[in-house]
Amino acid sequence: MNFPPLTRASLIRRYKRFLADVLLPNADTPVCVHCPNTGAMTGCQTAESAVWLSHHDNPERKLAWTWELVETEAGMACIHSARANDVVEEALRDGHFPALFPAGADLRREVKLAEGSRADFFIPADDGLYVEVKSVTLHCGDGAGAFPDAVSARATKHLLESQSAMERGHRSALVFAVLHDGITRVAPAQDIDPIYASALRQAMASGLEVYTLLNDITIDGIYPVAAHRWDTH
Repeated sequence: MNFPPLTRASLIRRYKRFLADVLLPNADTPVCVHCPNTGAMTGCQTAESAVWLSHHDNPERKLAWTWELVETEAGMACIHSARANDVVEEALRDGHFPALFPAGADLRREVKLAEGSRADFFIPADDGLYVEVKSVTLHCGDGAGAFPDAVSARATKHLLESQSAMERGHRSALVFAVLHDGITRVAPAQDIDPIYASALRQAMASGLEVYTLLNDITIDGIYPVAAHRWDTH
């Protein structure tokens, strides 16, 4: 997945979840930019960090700049969580998930999973496979990453809906897309959201297929490197 041209800036602060103030090069006045991330962004919002922004010319947008990347103490991270779906789609089509995406299969995005809820992907092969994607940026040290970085009732709800889909005869998979250079493995954040961690274990016991996707993250783009399936034991 390639980025549009990005502009480097310096982070001043993030606030109200979806907003951040940055200082652009050769500027004296802060600019408000869109922060496309609903999580706590622990370790990814330190003041004076180098950040990279995409620019949008759409006159209907309230904010012309979108925050994409941040240089953390542990490496580059992408805080634009929706980018994870594009990276996973690229990984599926490029053969990183042969057990999920057979050659020549169809791939659909945003398909109804339950009432009021959609799966990120649906692969209509065999009994049909629903795929949910979660971006991971919470770095816990020594290459360890965790999800979620804040209590997420929505993420737990997705697990319950995935179990319901399996009970109806479908397959379900969950891909943790790592969007942080310092992370080489992922685990549920038991200390942050024990309810989610418990629901994940239960879903895996019921047949949920869970994968970690590692990526190369640069100012040019995010590129899939390797996918690993979690051990069910």
